[in-house]
Amino acid sequence: MKFEGSHILSVNQFNRDAIETVFSIANQMLPYAKRQKRTTVLDGAILGNLFFEPSTRTRVSFGSAFNLLGGDVRETTGMSNSALAKGESLYDTARVLSGYSDIIAMRHPDSGSVAEFADGSRVPVINGGDGSNEHPTQALLDLYTIQKELTYHGGNIDGMHIAMIGDLKHGRTVHSLSKLLCLFKNVRFTLISPKELAMPAAIIDAIDQAGHHYTISEQLEGYLDADICYQTRIQEERFPSQQEANLYRGKFRLNQLIYTKHFQSKTVIMHPLPRDSRAEANELDNDLNLNPNLAIFRQTDNGILVRMALFALTLGVHDIVHKFDRDVHWHVKS
Repeated sequence: MKFEGSHILSVNQFNRDAIETVFSIANQMLPYAKRQKRTTVLDGAILGNLFFEPSTRTRVSFGSAFNLLGGDVRETTGMSNSALAKGESLYDTARVLSGYSDIIAMRHPDSGSVAEFADGSRVPVINGGDGSNEHPTQALLDLYTIQKELTYHGGNIDGMHIAMIGDLKHGRTVHSLSKLLCLFKNVRFTLISPKELAMPAAIIDAIDQAGHHYTISEQLEGYLDADICYQTRIQEERFPSQQEANLYRGKFRLNQLIYTKHFQSKTVIMHPLPRDSRAEANELDNDLNLNPNLAIFRQTDNGILVRMALFALTLGVHDIVHKFDRDVHWHVKS
């Protein structure tokens, strides 16, 4: 895979070698993310951070990752605050804003929209999520987290068992992660959702064609020897109405009692966030916060590392980051 100067729009662009490259560079970013030192390798570079759909974590993560490499960030948030609300096409928006930026990270509510935008862009574009289609950087950080968590427990991705739970129809994170896992060997999938929110047939076909075993269930039952429990939120913004979304909220709740009943004592709990903590949903109960296998905040930390790696690779500075090291002068909590 050629990174330098390329768009990153889909996990379909990646093979195992490319994934290992990203993870290797991500590991090298740890001292900067921990503020043990800083780098100015992207001093003067500008990230256009275009988020036309609500986001806190992903938007700030992209911006922080770019800042940690020494670059500057310019943001647009919300459709109503952009020229798109005045009828401007994605192509025209891309032509204009790519003249102001060295690289663009973009989220948009419509599937395929980021790729359409990239066709008009004069600089690399990274997909921060396009509707219910894909979320490649989330999938990469999820896979990076899985690798680190399984290594800690003495396992690896090849041969692992993952249980995906919740809204598998609209959850772009599980779509992209499943595609990446198809590059590995002997992965077992347990897919748990209401039949109306089942994993799309195209993803099931990809899992099947990769030779992996999968089980489909409409409820959480029995003992699962899963290495990873990947819980998802009901994507209420993707439903025709709030009333329809409410039919499924709270259907798959996970707390310490349920975790103990259905999972191994070392099963890693993941969630792409935000978790819906309202009483009627509460998909991950707060009583899991002290469970050492709750990896949701390690996921968000890993997102900084992976996005730093993608910026460094795409802008061609991955091998000179250390040459621009500086000392950190402010207080950093150990």
